[in-house]
Amino acid sequence: MSILSTILAACAGERPNNLGVRDNGLTACPNSPNCVSSRAQDEKHRIAPLSFNGNPDAAFARLKQYLSRRSDTTIIAESPGYLRVELNTTLFVDDGEFLLDKVGRVIHVRSAARLGYYDLGKNRSRMEDIRKKYTEEETRP
Repeated sequence: MSILSTILAACAGERPNNLGVRDNGLTACPNSPNCVSSRAQDEKHRIAPLSFNGNPDAAFARLKQYLSRRSDTTIIAESPGYLRVELNTTLFVDDGEFLLDKVGRVIHVRSAARLGYYDLGKNRSRMEDIRKKYTEEETRP
């Protein structure tokens, strides 16, 4: 059993220490294709931010509530208008970030694999799933 635990721990990787809010928003994606960000300038990494209606703080609170209910998501750090999460797949842990932009009326997103070069599109598909379900909750009466 300790061999399996060692393998699983190796797949999780180390929690990065370069994440968090930067001067221009979120940390830029690396050149590898295993990251998506709504702040990225290139099409390979670019993904749309989450949009919302109504009060920005209430919209961000709804996002936090939604993420708290996801079985694959653990909130690691939070500050006003910012969430950092770990996103779990079967063997790997990815890092996600959400940053509220009150003026732009969007929530910027970033998701990146901790390990490897390719993620087979997992970070993009997961963020699109989060967008879909968050939008569904946003439009409920």
